[in-house]
Amino acid sequence: MNVIITGASKGIGKAIAEIFASNGYNLFLCSRGEVSLYKVMEELQTRFPAITIKAKPADMSKKEEVIAFANWCLSFAVPDVVVNNAGIFHPGNVLDEPEGSLENHIETNLYSAYHLTRLLSPKMIERKLGHLFNICSIAALKAYKNGGAYSISKFAMNGFSMNLREEMKSHGIKVTTVHPGAVLTDSWDGFDNTSKRIMEATDIAKMVYAATLLSPQACVEEIVIRPQLGDL
Repeated sequence: MNVIITGASKGIGKAIAEIFASNGYNLFLCSRGEVSLYKVMEELQTRFPAITIKAKPADMSKKEEVIAFANWCLSFAVPDVVVNNAGIFHPGNVLDEPEGSLENHIETNLYSAYHLTRLLSPKMIERKLGHLFNICSIAALKAYKNGGAYSISKFAMNGFSMNLREEMKSHGIKVTTVHPGAVLTDSWDGFDNTSKRIMEATDIAKMVYAATLLSPQACVEEIVIRPQLGDL
């Protein structure tokens, strides 16, 4: 079994890589940070020597690098699971966020998943087997202050994922949209979580993996997961 995970060097992506590795999946990972990516690969390979782990640095906001990563993955195997997790978050309001913020968020948070899915899915369709996960956000469900371009890009990502779900039904490919609330990742760098106010990346990883365990005729369409005390 093979899983492709983008944005896999830290946070939610790394946690998802870890849980699939612990359950015997071969991993194909990417992220922009070459040093951190290879560090994660080496760490997981040491812990789980029975599986194959490969990594390729890629900036998924650039179409040519998405194409190169997809072709690289397919040169080894057709994925059973794809996790579109690459993303950025820069807070701001529509009227005063930096010029280019929307373009940067759309290119990373939406185009990365759109192009990678289009490149990988034909081979998955041939087998009529596979599961696509799109890591979205509660920011795609309700606008909030200081969401700006990030929220807009995640609303778009949610629309992409919903359309993909309809298109893939007849091909035997499952599509799950994941909407996490606040998670202790780099986006919350410096946040004091001693009171356990916000979630951990492993919470999201456990839900993603659980969705892969169902029978072929069952598909979890959406996972909405928030801190116990609600959004911040």
